[in-house]
Amino acid sequence: MSVTDRSHLDGTAGRAGKRITTGRAGKQTHEVWLPPEPRSRPSGHQLTALICAGLFFLSPIIARSIGVPAARFENRALATLGDPRNGWAWLTGLPAWAADNLPFRDSAVRATEAVSRSVFGEPAALPGPMLRQLSGPSSGLPAAGPALAPAPHPPIAAFPSVIEGGDGWLYLGADVSGACMPSRSLTDTLISLRRLRTAVEASGRQFVLLVAPDKTTMVPEHLPADYLGRNCASRARSEFWRRVVTEAGAIDLRPPLTDIARRKGSPVYYPADTHWSQEGGVAMTYALADRVQPGITRTWHVASAGSIPWPDDISPLIGHSGEHTIPTYSLAPTGQANRTRSIASDFRVPLRLTSAPAAGTVNQPVRMIADSFTQFASRYLAAAFTDITVVHPETVGAAPRSAGELLAGGKVVVLEVAERNLLSGTSPILLQPVITEIAYQLSRRPVH
Repeated sequence: MSVTDRSHLDGTAGRAGKRITTGRAGKQTHEVWLPPEPRSRPSGHQLTALICAGLFFLSPIIARSIGVPAARFENRALATLGDPRNGWAWLTGLPAWAADNLPFRDSAVRATEAVSRSVFGEPAALPGPMLRQLSGPSSGLPAAGPALAPAPHPPIAAFPSVIEGGDGWLYLGADVSGACMPSRSLTDTLISLRRLRTAVEASGRQFVLLVAPDKTTMVPEHLPADYLGRNCASRARSEFWRRVVTEAGAIDLRPPLTDIARRKGSPVYYPADTHWSQEGGVAMTYALADRVQPGITRTWHVASAGSIPWPDDISPLIGHSGEHTIPTYSLAPTGQANRTRSIASDFRVPLRLTSAPAAGTVNQPVRMIADSFTQFASRYLAAAFTDITVVHPETVGAAPRSAGELLAGGKVVVLEVAERNLLSGTSPILLQPVITEIAYQLSRRPVH
């Protein structure tokens, strides 16, 4: 009869954890020749967990097959299934895809909020925004090395998705969580912006950087007196605006937005929406045109042009639904004819706007990377620019080669990005491979 040699337990033999036996003749037998050890069967709890996990991942597929689409009610696109050929990257993205595409998720959020308010008299503790964690040498994350002291901030999941202020004002929680817990340092973000500028200008093109201020920056007076991340977010915003203007050459839109709010007697943001108003879109169009062709806006004439309904984008995050009416404007570059037109696009498919040149229009071909804030400027860009194409940063990040080829069709390259997406470091346009590919495509077609 053989006796198992257990000397590997104290480190004297079998250091790789291999079983070795010694028989009557003193010969040792390797573990591969031993009969398999009995394995325990999954318990009832484990089986239940496996079934629940399977239902979680299969529910979106089943729901879609019977005609129940996932509802998009947050200020972002739903997570996509991805490509199984990406291996672990695809597997790690499955939970986000399944959670986003669960059937009736919007109804569940509304029900949770209603119960919490009616029973406990307080908003539901819904999970806060999950910021994409970047990796690699350009991410700004610390490299492996000695243990670092714990960060003085709470974990990202502790931040609420919505901050409820006074007088019914709601603020996007990502404005604060992204400022307090960025996925890359501000220095690294500014380096990426300068690299993009250098690449564009080296190809003979003009580069313009526009940053759309967060509502927490422009309308802080309705924020609660105290909230999670108040101090760290305030410090981060102050440093961001000082450095993004001086070090990255961004156009500072805060002064014209403040001036408009003073003249109209109300903010250029709305209580239950994270975006600026159409006045913000007009201000951005003025700033961009004057940077591309200084003085061109002197002949422009802007007037009221009715209003349109617009759905709130923050209130659905706490289970509410709402809509507000937003004023629109006409823009006549010549001071006579209105050239605006209604535009409906989120720019995930590139949008090209063309028109006949006229006095007071920018006639150079412009290519623009822009997010949802530019939706409030589309009609005015169509009036003032005779050849402008707009594409969303996520589209650029997903297909940088195609995006670089698109940008090469312009003499001016514009980047508009929300403050929170730079402050948090999550904008795809900051990724070094994206910038490298854009630089390569622009270099292939230089402007002389």
